[in-house]
Amino acid sequence: MTGKIVKIAGPLVIADELPEVKMYDVVRVGARKLIGEVIEIKSDSVAVQVYEETSGLTPGEPVVSTGEPLSVLLAPGLVTTIFDGIQRPLERIRAEHGAFIAKGVDLSALDLQKKWLFVPTAPVGAALQAGDALGYVQETPAVKHLILLPPLSAGGELKSIKAGEFNITEPIAVLTNKAGQDEPVAMLQKWPIRKRRPYARKLSPDKPLITGQRIIDTLFPIAKGGTACIPGPFGSGKTVVQHQLAKWADADMIVYVGCGERGNEMTDVLQEFPHLKDPKTGEALIKRTVLIANTSNMPVAAREASVYTGVTIAEYFRDMGYNVAMMADSTSRWAEALREMSGRLEEMPGEEGYPAYLGSRLAEFYERSGRVIALGSGAREGSLSVIGAVSPPGGDLSEPVTQNTLRVVKVFWGLDSALAYARHFPAINWLKSYSLYIANLEDYYAAEIDEEWAQLRVQAVSLLQQESELQEMVRLVGMDALSGREQLVLEAARSIREDYLHQVAFDEVDTYTSFRKQYLMLKAVLAFYQAGLKLLEQNKDVTRSFKHPLRAKIARLKYTPENELQTMTGLAAEIVKTLAAL
Repeated sequence: MTGKIVKIAGPLVIADELPEVKMYDVVRVGARKLIGEVIEIKSDSVAVQVYEETSGLTPGEPVVSTGEPLSVLLAPGLVTTIFDGIQRPLERIRAEHGAFIAKGVDLSALDLQKKWLFVPTAPVGAALQAGDALGYVQETPAVKHLILLPPLSAGGELKSIKAGEFNITEPIAVLTNKAGQDEPVAMLQKWPIRKRRPYARKLSPDKPLITGQRIIDTLFPIAKGGTACIPGPFGSGKTVVQHQLAKWADADMIVYVGCGERGNEMTDVLQEFPHLKDPKTGEALIKRTVLIANTSNMPVAAREASVYTGVTIAEYFRDMGYNVAMMADSTSRWAEALREMSGRLEEMPGEEGYPAYLGSRLAEFYERSGRVIALGSGAREGSLSVIGAVSPPGGDLSEPVTQNTLRVVKVFWGLDSALAYARHFPAINWLKSYSLYIANLEDYYAAEIDEEWAQLRVQAVSLLQQESELQEMVRLVGMDALSGREQLVLEAARSIREDYLHQVAFDEVDTYTSFRKQYLMLKAVLAFYQAGLKLLEQNKDVTRSFKHPLRAKIARLKYTPENELQTMTGLAAEIVKTLAAL
């Protein structure tokens, strides 16, 4: 089907003479065959969102429909590759076309000629169904890439299967379907980015995604398969927090989407990840990472596709049984792309000019997360956790993107510019943030850490809240006017803030803290408070304990290496015993 351009408005092109085109079909626009997607259909015309620079296009140029929705290629070759928002391979484009993406570049997302060593695991004669594994390719030392029957496959009996080196389009097996017809199966799958990949059933989010960041794991945890939002003003550390999660989170695969972010921030990611040592495998972190770089100087319309591209790739690895963490930085830039296209379509604007369907689009995206049993007979369990950064203008958390995101996600890590300016990082405000997964995770904490973990957490939160209430009184009347108990609360809360919650991302030891170490640290910090309460019960001067040498020992706990945790095991008891003797 071929139509012609009748109007051009930035990335929006209006075309006619395309009567059989469908919503979200991919079209090639103009003589240079720019990539576009149909986003509105009227009786006599269609609106096309063009994912490339439209300068130079003229009315009358052809618009050709491919008849297929915007899809991603799923096969070995995804890991370590850097794509743009519509899955164009940036490194291969640079090698073949130079530093800038030329208009109409038509390169396959994956290398169709590269040979991969396929190891079959399914026996000939086996009755297979959608989602069953035929075998695997060891894509990197960290990723065993399962070759699965596509989700929409009708299944059948495995007639033959071959071991050896194949490219992703060559048949590796032959399946005899229920009609008795032979169907060749290759490693390559294709999936529309706006369509959720199916699964057998969803599971309860009752296992934590361990991040190694103390304020997150202790106070505001996220479950595997959960959703989280990181809103904050400029300079408050959103990107650094996402980098930390990508480096240290307890996930098998990382999908990092730089959506409309500054080029230098994405450059940091692209330069760091190949050199960072993965604590899980000892290999480079990039060996289990897929990067999607859609920076702010790229066409704005491609931002809208980039998050869907990322979540579809993440679902593909989830179906293999991996725990996948997806970082979207930032969904505000994605929402701005929606607003721009909505304005060019002359739709009725909603709050602050965003389209009225902003909330439903955000919900569609975040609801693709979850911990699931994948399709197939092996009952593979996988999870997809989605962590989105939001960049509200001026740090205003009442703006539409933040508010619509908070209606969907269950974890809110609110960054605070005052904490950032005070050099307290991560700058997550412990009074505004929350997690709705805590009740789901209590059984895990009791079984895997200690039964008193929940009690320690509640006590820490209570002290921080009491500190907030007392600080106004201190500003008015001074510290000396407070009672001994109130002074103890302030000192204990200061210890929680400075000795526990403050974490140095660039320190070799402090950058990551295991759950065992977090438990021992928090127990020691709160043991100081418990010892102070005992001194008060005996009518002793509690302020003497504030300058005890043990306080310095507590402050240095964060720099204790993981292989020396045995030195921390008896510290809480030592604190109580020593301070009681004052």
